Amino acid sequence: MGKITQENFEHTYVDPIELRQIDKFVCAEMGRQIHRYIKGMSGSKKIMEKFEEAISTFSVPEKEVAIARYIDLNRKAISGLDFEIVLARAIANYCDTYDYFLTMINDKEKMDFYLKRIKDKYIRFHKVIEHNGLFGIVDHEGKTIISPNYEFLRTCYTYVDDLVTMPIIAQKNGKLGLILPDRKDTVVADFIFDDIQLRDEYPYFEGWIGDKKVYLDESFYNQTLDKN
Repeated sequence: MGKITQENFEHTYVDPIELRQIDKFVCAEMGRQIHRYIKGMSGSKKIMEKFEEAISTFSVPEKEVAIARYIDLNRKAISGLDFEIVLARAIANYCDTYDYFLTMINDKEKMDFYLKRIKDKYIRFHKVIEHNGLFGIVDHEGKTIISPNYEFLRTCYTYVDDLVTMPIIAQKNGKLGLILPDRKDTVVADFIFDDIQLRDEYPYFEGWIGDKKVYLDESFYNQTLDKN
């Protein structure tokens, strides 16, 4: 028997049915964690229901992506989360007997494999980068989401309850605007604002030009996009 490694473990030592079922039960546990997090936030029941409704018809891989994206924008959702407990609960749901459960959780290579798999699927954090004094953003793979051409960036850590792509507050030539993290630096609100603030409800942004306040909703975005 060859040496067991993380690279060969899945194809050599894991039953594909077991793999699929563990993924399913882990996904359910991660969804439960998001549910608990949103439920614990003041006045957020509607948001929780919208998020759960949005992913209810998704396949497991689609839910994994949605939950990972949610966690990236709401990292407190997994603050203090013990992934070994998440995995143990998933294994308990999979196993038919207590003895089988003990066999699985005492298999160090298997536990290490699944723990790494969970983190690879759900911990996919973007990162702000700096180049020549200007800022951009890369995804968890290091691929550019926003080019480093901005004096300031603020990623909006808000609920992606309907899975929309939230704009990012950016500064250019001393003025603020909104851009999408779409790898194209698409501008959805021109760089004309002295301040942009995040709101708790739609429209999620309000901009200030001097003393004038403007709500940045879809109609405002469309006006900007039409000019580009």
